[in-house]
Amino acid sequence: MFSYPLVKDHKVFISWNGKHVVTLTGNKAQAFTDKIAGLDEAAAQLLMARSTGNFRRGNEKHRKSECDGFSTEHAQ
Repeated sequence: MFSYPLVKDHKVFISWNGKHVVTLTGNKAQAFTDKIAGLDEAAAQLLMARSTGNFRRGNEKHRKSECDGFSTEHAQ
């Protein structure tokens, strides 16, 4: 889960599961805070994911137990 504390000098620190991922400053930080202000939790999570640059392509790896019905037993 993403989180973002705001600090005094108008920086936004975005973290993923407690680990710092990216720092937004200047215009990017202002645009981020303007956009996230009216979002619900799911939309806010998506915005934070896209803001990191690492979670926006949809090709993130999932744990094997989370794969939907994929099994290598039937592969020949």
